[in-house]
Amino acid sequence: MTYVLIALAAAGGYLFGSIPFGLVLTRMAGLGDIRAIGSGNIGATNVLRTGRKDLAALTLILDAGKAGIAAAVFGLAFGTTAGLVAGGFAFAGHCFPVWLGFKGGKGVATFVGTMLVVFWPVGLTVIATWLVMAAIFRISSLAALAAALAAPFAAFAWGRPDVAIMAGILTVLIYWLHRANIQRLLKGEEPRIGGRKDKAEASAEDPDTPET
Repeated sequence: MTYVLIALAAAGGYLFGSIPFGLVLTRMAGLGDIRAIGSGNIGATNVLRTGRKDLAALTLILDAGKAGIAAAVFGLAFGTTAGLVAGGFAFAGHCFPVWLGFKGGKGVATFVGTMLVVFWPVGLTVIATWLVMAAIFRISSLAALAAALAAPFAAFAWGRPDVAIMAGILTVLIYWLHRANIQRLLKGEEPRIGGRKDKAEASAEDPDTPET
């Protein structure tokens, strides 16, 4: 594979991944700038704070789908390596979109979409890990971190070191983007799924809650 094709896959994946669907959908719905409420994040979790579950669900699907589509298109057109590069850069585009000053989502949904397309057994492993951890501990960020960490190990176990390397790089980025959540987990202060926040926390609209 030539450097030109790699660069094309990287650029195409990044640009497609950087489409801020959460921001676009909420503005189209007349809800204003999603970055002005809650955590200021553009992911589905913050969209849910508008009270529009339908928009939050659609944001989740589109954020996952954009990476999957980028990986599928370039993978089918130029081969496996191009698909991996496009999917990885779509993830980067979601987390660091140039249009929004490089301030995007935390990449969990986009990570899942990427894994499902580049090697679906790893994608299913990620989803299963999230569901199990969420059911046991009821903490979204912990489930997301565990699911991301499972991906490179699952890829190696399935004999796909190329996918494992990409998944490992993306997992490092996810952990970096969730560093505030990790600190809260260590302190035992991370909110649980469905749990109520106290008034002080709610009024502060904590920017460190788990996001997609």
